[in-house]
Formats: sequence, structure tokens, C-alpha cells
Amino acid sequence: MKILQTYLLLVSATLLLTGFTWGFGSDACKEALEIAGTLNTIRDETLMRQAEAKITSQCPDGAAAHFVNALQQERISNFDVAIEEYRRTLQQAPSFARASGNLGLLYAQKGMNDEASVELARGLSSIQNPYYHKALARIFAAQKVYPLAAYHYNEAGRVLTTDASIFIGLAEVFTALSQTDKAQEEYRRALSADPGSALAHIGIASVYLQRGETDKALEQLKRGEVATPQNREIQLMLADIYKNKGDAKQAEYHLLLGGKSKLVQATQKPVIQDGVSEAEKEIGSLKASIKERPEETLSYEKLGHIYQAAGKDAEAIDAYREAAHRNSTNSDVYLSLGILYEKKAQTDEAVVAYKRAINVNPASSEAHLRLGDIRFSRGLFQEAMEEYTAFLKLRPESPDIHLKLGRIFAKSKEVDLAIASYNSVLTFSPNDGDANREIAALYAQKGDNDKALLHYKKALTIQKNDSEARTSLISIYVKNKQYDEIMILLKETVELNPEDPVNHYKLGLIYDFKKEYENAVSSYKKAVELKPDNARALNALGRLYMKTGRLSEAKETLEAAKKADPTMEETTVLLNNIRDEFNPEPRKITKGKKVKAKKSKNSKKSKKSTKSTGTAKTTPAAAKAAPVSKAKP
Repeated sequence: MKILQTYLLLVSATLLLTGFTWGFGSDACKEALEIAGTLNTIRDETLMRQAEAKITSQCPDGAAAHFVNALQQERISNFDVAIEEYRRTLQQAPSFARASGNLGLLYAQKGMNDEASVELARGLSSIQNPYYHKALARIFAAQKVYPLAAYHYNEAGRVLTTDASIFIGLAEVFTALSQTDKAQEEYRRALSADPGSALAHIGIASVYLQRGETDKALEQLKRGEVATPQNREIQLMLADIYKNKGDAKQAEYHLLLGGKSKLVQATQKPVIQDGVSEAEKEIGSLKASIKERPEETLSYEKLGHIYQAAGKDAEAIDAYREAAHRNSTNSDVYLSLGILYEKKAQTDEAVVAYKRAINVNPASSEAHLRLGDIRFSRGLFQEAMEEYTAFLKLRPESPDIHLKLGRIFAKSKEVDLAIASYNSVLTFSPNDGDANREIAALYAQKGDNDKALLHYKKALTIQKNDSEARTSLISIYVKNKQYDEIMILLKETVELNPEDPVNHYKLGLIYDFKKEYENAVSSYKKAVELKPDNARALNALGRLYMKTGRLSEAKETLEAAKKADPTMEETTVLLNNIRDEFNPEPRKITKGKKVKAKKSKNSKKSKKSTKSTGTAKTTPAAAKAAPVSKAKP
């Protein structure tokens, strides 16, 4: 019996040691799950399909296969099945963070915020995915847990720098916290990411209105109108501002564009007998008039205006086209027709309509402006320039259009004309940050650094977080070797963006240059703390440790830099120098060479002695003692 037991033990040991898997395929499933965790890094579609096929063939019933199926279902918008597959993945692999995070995104999409919060948090415990942060931020914002919402929006924004919705969400959080300065900064970041963001324009204008800065709000909304001419909220805000300024004509015009003309407002109360509204009565009357006198242009014009004000765009277009067919001499007909065509993305038709508006009335500033915008968007800068110039002759107090014209001149490399346009902007709007920054760049291009510095400083005064102006200003200071000014700017940059490791690294370089070594060490360390694999900061810190004689710390830091970036040549050189310092043992040399070296040293000593004493001879004892003292490390 004992022999049998011993035999069975030996067989078991043999099977285990030879890698026998007992048919469970555990190693294959583990490898499949590891591959599944890297799928998000594959950008090539063919490689993605190959990886997914490998996963499903290696472990067809495992967690990784369910995860792949979930991804595939998600791609074809079969979200319910995808959710079920992610759940099955987590039943078999509860700690698979990517499945949790992806499941959280789908829950958030379906409005299941409580379930989404749990899964997104699990995903973020192992993976810093910006989309998980963004979804979690929205949930916390909806729940009015603003500090957590701000944190997750910030984390998402570090990676998704072109996603305007993140910065708008963060701005809304700061608005809810009554931190309007920060809200405005975030709205501006949103505009940097997406210059056509209507929400960002509206947000900035709203902050200005809260502060009572009506003119600045008006300027911002006009920019928003140019970027998104179909946005009704912008039009209605413009109407309110013009109404408060006493400009009834402009107020009515923007009310019309916003779909709330006086006629529509008057007919919002259900009127008159038999439940027929004033608008409906007017439409009926006009249709009867057209039936009697079909060639009467004015009836079509009025009908078009009523339909447009009521938001019935198709009917309005038909009415305006009939008026145009009868050669209407009312430029507003063609202008309105062009606006409606733009709303329908029929840009070519809009161009024709705007041209007819200008032919009928060359003083139609709005037609010049909209035609210029279309030319600009199509890259036809010369034609855009002509339309903007015509517009500015009619409405010179339009800084936003001067700005557009300046940008066109700048693109065409007509620097002097561009500077003239930017100066026109600053005449009407001296606190325009974009204009100050852009004219500064033109002055720098001309070599006029004094004026460039003046406008870059102004841009930073207007908006402290203007990274482009700050970087350009530092560049000028570097050329001028104004290191104290550089340090001031970099300190401000660190205060504004304390979580950016690059800023700490740059500040460390300046401290290092000015031989303020302790401050330099602190800055480099902070850069590494924020980004542990920051090879440049690690290299700079290691170099500084060497410079100050802290060799063991230098060696450790430079090895970390080497690991972070094996291609950095300076790190390799510095490490070799440290190894030489740590290994002072002399190389093995022949006895003959050693004697020669001693003789050389004795010879030098003899010459020195000759000069000092007047005799060339030394004692044997002195000759032997000299090389011994020199050999000590």
C-alpha cells in the first residue's frame, strides 16, 4: 500500500512539474485576459481583429472572450447585449478594471447613475482613463457634489485637451460654486479647444452680464454669432442687450433671428374668436391677397417674415423664393433667405442670396458680413477680406470683424496691414486678450520686441492663464537673458498650474542656472513626484546631485532616468562618470610603465627643486617618497 501511495505521489509530481494543465487551460485564459487588457492601445483595425480572434480561440468561454464580445456589441450599438457581456466578464474576473470602466460608461449613457458610479470608480482604481473621469464628473455635477465633479473634470481635461465639453462642464461647476473668474477661464479653454462652441460664448457673456460689463458681453456674443449664426439663444441674448441699450431696430432684428419677433410674442396668447391666433389670421389674409393678386411681391415678403418668426423655415423659404422670383427690392428678403439656407447647410444657395441682398442694397452690412464668413470658412481669404472691408466701412465699431480681418492679413503675411487691423480692434476693445497676444506675435516677427513685450504683458494681465502669451514672453526674455523676469513668470505659471510637472521642471532649470541649488532640487523633485517617469527631470536632478557631490543619490536618480528613457545620451555619460568615481582602483599596468611613471614624476620634482634651490640633485629617500604620497586616492 505504501509503495502504491509513493508511486501515485511521484506521478502527481511529474505531471505538475512538466506543465500538465489538466484540461483547464488556465495559462491560456490568463494570457487571453492580459491581451484583452491591451486592446485599447491597438489603433490598426486589422491588428485589432487578429488580437480579438486570438483571445476567443485561446479561451472561448473565459472572461476575456466575453469582454471581446462586449466590445464588438458596443461597436454596433447593441448596448444591452454589451452590458450583459461586461457583467459576465466581471463574474469570472471581478478585478478586470477595464470591463468595470466600460460597463460604467454604458450605465451612465442609460442614466443609471448609481450603478455607473460604482463601476467607473472600480475602473479608475486601476486605470486612469479620461473617459471614465469625464463620465464620473458629469454624474457628480448632476448630484451637485461639485468638489468631486471638479476633480474628475480636471483629470479628464489633462488628456482630452481638445474636448470642449469637459471645460464647459468644469465652468458650470465653478459657476454653481460662485467662482466666476475660474468659470470664465474654463469657458476660454473650451473656446481654445473649439472656437465654434456656442455654449462657451454664452457662458463668457453670462459672466460679463453678472458683473454688469454689458459691452464685453455684447462683444462676446457677436463673436458667438459669427461662429454659430443659427444659435437662437445667442440671438435672444443679443436682442435683450440691444433692447436695454435702447436700440429697438437691432433688438427686433435679433428677436426675429431668435424666432421671437414682436408679432410672435403678441400672438403667444391664444387670441380671438374660434381659437384662431393673430399669426394664423395674418397668414390667411396674406394667402387670400396672393390668390387675388399673385404678382404682388409684398404679400410674399410679409408671409416669409411671419413663417420665419414662427420657426416654419420650409414655408418661409418658399415664400421668400416667390418674392425673389418677382424681383423683390427688399434686401431683407434675400438676407433672411440666405440665413435660412445656411441653417439647412445649403451654403451655395446662401451665397447667391447674400449677393442678391448686396446688389439690391450695397449698404446691407449683415449680408457683407455673412458672405465674408462663408468665404473665410472656405479658405477664400481674398474674397473674405473684400466683404469684411465693405462691412467695416458701414459698421467700423466692430472689433470682432477687425480681428478677423487682422487674422486674414496675418495669414497672407501682410504684417503691416495685419497690425493696423489689430490696432483697430484695440481702439474699440483694448482688453481683448486674443488681439493683444496676436499683435504681439506680429511685432516680435518684425523684431520690435519692446512692443511685443508690452502686448504680451497686457494679454497676461487680461488672462493670467494664457499659456501661449506666457510661453512667448519667456522666449523673448531668454533671448534677452532676462533671467529674473523668467523666474517670476515661471513661478506664476507653477502657481496657476501646480499639477503640471513641466512647469516645475522649467523652474528647476532656472534655479539651477542661477546656482540656487536647493530650490532647483525642490522643483525637480516636485516634477518627478507628479510624473515619476519624467526622464528629463530625473536627469536634471541626477546631474545636480553630481554637481553638489551627492554621488550615491545621483547614481540612483540617473538610473531611474535611464529606465524612464533609455535613449537619453546625457544620462549614460553621467552614469559612466559616476561609475568611474565609485571605482577608483587603477587599471593593471606593467612594471616597466610604472617605473617610467615614477621616473617622470621624479624628473618633474627635480626640475622644480632645481628652480627653487639651484641644484638638480635629490636624495634617494625623496625620490621614493614622492610617488607613494601621490598614489593615495
